[in-house]
Amino acid sequence: AKVVCAARTLNEGDHRLLEGSLSGTVAQIHGAGGDAIAVAVDVSDEADCRNLTQAAIDAYGRVDILVNDAALTYYVPIVDFDVKRWAKAFAVNVHGPFMLSKLVLPGMIERRRGAIVNISSGSAIGPGRGPYREAGRGGTMYGATKAALERFSQGLAQEVAAYNIAVSAVAPSHVVPTPGTVYHKLVSGTSDPRSEPPILMARAALLLASEPAAKVNGRITYSQQILGEYGLIENPAGRGVTTKGSGYSQI
Repeated sequence: AKVVCAARTLNEGDHRLLEGSLSGTVAQIHGAGGDAIAVAVDVSDEADCRNLTQAAIDAYGRVDILVNDAALTYYVPIVDFDVKRWAKAFAVNVHGPFMLSKLVLPGMIERRRGAIVNISSGSAIGPGRGPYREAGRGGTMYGATKAALERFSQGLAQEVAAYNIAVSAVAPSHVVPTPGTVYHKLVSGTSDPRSEPPILMARAALLLASEPAAKVNGRITYSQQILGEYGLIENPAGRGVTTKGSGYSQI
């Protein structure tokens, strides 16, 4: 595989709170026999998005698959939410996928093939039917951006349906333990029974990027739901899967 890894954190220690880096991810890909480059980017910035797209084309000639997984969240009640932070979150979570999709689509349309996979969240569907009696934890903004991303995904899928391009969105069936979700105390780590292994989301995204567009274009799904449909996981559970009393939390 040839992979262009993009994020704000190029080297370990660049982020003041969270572990992980692009250089570390690239090293892992090389170690597994793949080819990869790292590009530092802020997806809320149009110039950065253009530079990222050009770097991918310069390195590998074209973009066949785009995975939009950058995300920004603040768990703050709306009454206390800073307007600039609200705008920044939508810039990262919605405008970034829009801009990158817009930049890679001309090549995909010309070649009559390609895939765009947007990483969503169970919070896109909201906290369920009211009335509510307990206060939420302030995830309204994040859920709103992910709902917008899912609507964008389906609308774009319809626009490019004639070009053999698959646009889809996938959310984790349970919280995936990452430095970010652990920092926000959504899960305690990989041993938390409320979590699911990161490999499941990776496999789900790869499946959506690999299947014929006629099968997955416009699909809004969950990791264990789609893996279960294809027989790639035993005993799927969580969002998108009909189970009783799972007790899992989602993001």
